[in-house]
Amino acid sequence: MHKNLFDLTGRRILITGSNGGIGHSLALGLAQHGATVILNGRSAAKLHAAAELLREQGLSAEEARFDITDEAEVADAIARLDPLGGVDVLMNNAGIQRRISLEHVDLETWNEVLLTNLTSAMLVSREIAKRMIQKRAGKIINVCSLMSDLGRITTGPYTAAKGGLKMLTKAMCADWAQYNIQINAIGPGYFITEMTQVLADNPEFDAWVKSRTPARRWGKPEELVGSAVFLSSAASDFVNGQIIYIDGGMISVL
Repeated sequence: MHKNLFDLTGRRILITGSNGGIGHSLALGLAQHGATVILNGRSAAKLHAAAELLREQGLSAEEARFDITDEAEVADAIARLDPLGGVDVLMNNAGIQRRISLEHVDLETWNEVLLTNLTSAMLVSREIAKRMIQKRAGKIINVCSLMSDLGRITTGPYTAAKGGLKMLTKAMCADWAQYNIQINAIGPGYFITEMTQVLADNPEFDAWVKSRTPARRWGKPEELVGSAVFLSSAASDFVNGQIIYIDGGMISVL
């Protein structure tokens, strides 16, 4: 038994889409708990700047620039991490939203959202899981959403993708738990981020979120860190196939 079940010292954690927003907040929190975080994004300049912000605080941060939707790039990037120590924990965080009613959704938009939010998690997890299976150890955390269980107008592609990601989490558990790999998910509710700021600035939508959420407020990105630390640590070694909703109670009430 570990003396400190939540200590992440020595763990290498790859977080996709972590050069800003929720991903960067998660990286900061995990690094503060002792992990070496491997930041990911498509822009080398943004990625380097994000990693430098952590290094300036004395935290351990590496950079892995690759497109999570490109199968060949993913395989290449994960192979390049092998001689550096590989990946102990993968967090599939990258995601996009395209707000449009389903009757107006074109196939290009549908495919873009599904590829980024769902297929990419399969591509990255598949490459890393091959290595975790050999080591008989590892953890994968998928960043789902309230929309993994609930729908709302103009969120059709996103809801379909995040619902699929919840079920992909369970499918990964079915295939990989036997190799001492724990695969779980977190489901954020409404958090103030770069992607949602426009919604928070809308008085009508802001009022709806606060009235619909029992906690009567939006979440802060740093409030996701505790669950991420738990699922990355020895404290969750017999937790598998689960999704933890972090939503101020929204999913629990009508």
